[in-house]
Amino acid sequence: LSKVLDLPPENLIKSISAVPVSKKRHVADFQLSIASVIENSSSDCLSQDLHLQAQQLAERLKCDSVVSEISAGPGTVNFTINRELLAKTVLQQVWKDGSEYGVKSELFSTVPRQKAVIEFSSPNIAKKFHIGHLRSTIVGNFIANLKVALGHDVVRINYLGDWGMQFGLLGVGFQSFGSKEKLKSSPLQHLFEVYVQINKAAEDENTKKMAKDFFRKLEEHDEQTLSIWKQFRDLSIEEYIRVYKRLGVHFDEYSGESFYQKKAQEVLKMLEDKGLLQKTIKGTGIVDLSEKKDLSTVSTVMRSDGTSLYITRQVSPSLDLAAAIDRMNKHSWDTMIYVTDKSQSNHFQHLFQILKLMGYDWAERCQHVSFGLVQGMKTRRGEVIFLEDVLNEVRSRMLQNMTSTKTTKEVQDPLETAEKVGLAALIIQDFRGLLSSDYQFSWDRALQSRGDTGVFLQYTHARLHSLEQMHGNAELTDINVACLQEPDAISILQHLLRYDEVLYRSSQDLQPKHIVSYLLTLSHLAAVAHKTLPVKGSTPDVAQARLCLFKAARLVLANGMKLLGITPVTQM
Repeated sequence: LSKVLDLPPENLIKSISAVPVSKKRHVADFQLSIASVIENSSSDCLSQDLHLQAQQLAERLKCDSVVSEISAGPGTVNFTINRELLAKTVLQQVWKDGSEYGVKSELFSTVPRQKAVIEFSSPNIAKKFHIGHLRSTIVGNFIANLKVALGHDVVRINYLGDWGMQFGLLGVGFQSFGSKEKLKSSPLQHLFEVYVQINKAAEDENTKKMAKDFFRKLEEHDEQTLSIWKQFRDLSIEEYIRVYKRLGVHFDEYSGESFYQKKAQEVLKMLEDKGLLQKTIKGTGIVDLSEKKDLSTVSTVMRSDGTSLYITRQVSPSLDLAAAIDRMNKHSWDTMIYVTDKSQSNHFQHLFQILKLMGYDWAERCQHVSFGLVQGMKTRRGEVIFLEDVLNEVRSRMLQNMTSTKTTKEVQDPLETAEKVGLAALIIQDFRGLLSSDYQFSWDRALQSRGDTGVFLQYTHARLHSLEQMHGNAELTDINVACLQEPDAISILQHLLRYDEVLYRSSQDLQPKHIVSYLLTLSHLAAVAHKTLPVKGSTPDVAQARLCLFKAARLVLANGMKLLGITPVTQM
């Protein structure tokens, strides 16, 4: 193509793509999009012109030992690769690159390696870990995994709600209802219970006064009060770390609102010095974000009593401003990503605008990845309060399904297997659509073993793994690729060709759904081939070639699952 079109080969890389496998018909392996290679092709370039150009280009190209067939489609030129070469090259690449298959593709050759800070999960101590936090946790983990796989340097930050008036209440509540033993054994649950109890009494003037006093002492850094607060925070983090570990998630930094109280005051001073802080009649501090400077869009950054607002995140950019500036100084990042639900879109838009007004050009490299709301996730005990409730629920439901299924083999560690399969079910149900869309959660739908579910992905992986166990390890060196000519074998090879493009697409828009639908298709193709291309009872040549094909499919399936935050199981 480079010779005929007189273009350097690297200019053509993104114009050539692998053709998605079709159930209905045999397809070519690669296609060239004519529109993307024609210089300055304006949109009024009619489709019939493109079709004509495709035909003309196809006629100028000759088949050779690599390309066995060339044809023109609507605006495309299609290439079919020599079948044996296709099998040999794809299998060799998958085996050679292993867990880096797809990532080493030339599609990523021009992408610069960067340092990314990703803030996700961010629960509030002593309050519910609601489904929004769960979504933020698994989405943030996916983005971090993908960036790491692509060779970027990633800092994972958990920004805790660990400050504010609620700690005044909590401190008073703990003095009345707290237990040191319970705080040590199950801090998250105990602090939540104390918080609920003290909230019932919060209408009482005396309680209010005591809570205010406790928080004032906290702000004045009174040693005894601080040490109580620190204990709440430290024990909660220990417990979070343990629960996150079950999810397969870790953080490099547990930050929080408490870190930025003093710095938020410095930010307010900076805003004032730059003439950006205005006071309303009531004395509230605002920043004017309107284009015409007519106060049509403002962001409130300070309460009338001069303190920075930290009631909730939506109300208070000053803490986030301080955190963003601090992270830049500390990590010198190239991109910073916040993963929260879409109700906070406005807050982040304002945050980035204020940073720009303050003269920080890097605000353009900040990004808010938002997601929709999940309705209807309940456990048998009722509403979700702790992340652990969800993990226990998914484990027990999955265990029940596994024990009631006749086909289930005896697994070595049924509890752990149930947890890994159940988590896959949760993650796939969550990642199937666009992140920004709301969806109705259903345990039954998520945990189905047939259809497009996480259970089906795990089942496919376990089945392919046991095939390898049963027939000994496949060796690539002595395989006869002429044995992989059946349509079902070709379909898997063609699908494996596309993996790098799917990764590239997800790396561009940070949406996991491209990878999810790729892996589901791969599993369906493998399930069909498992029936039509038996290993058992075939001649040694054929058996060996098929084993290699199934192993390649399993390796890529496992790679993709790990990116999504799923641990593949080997028996089920």
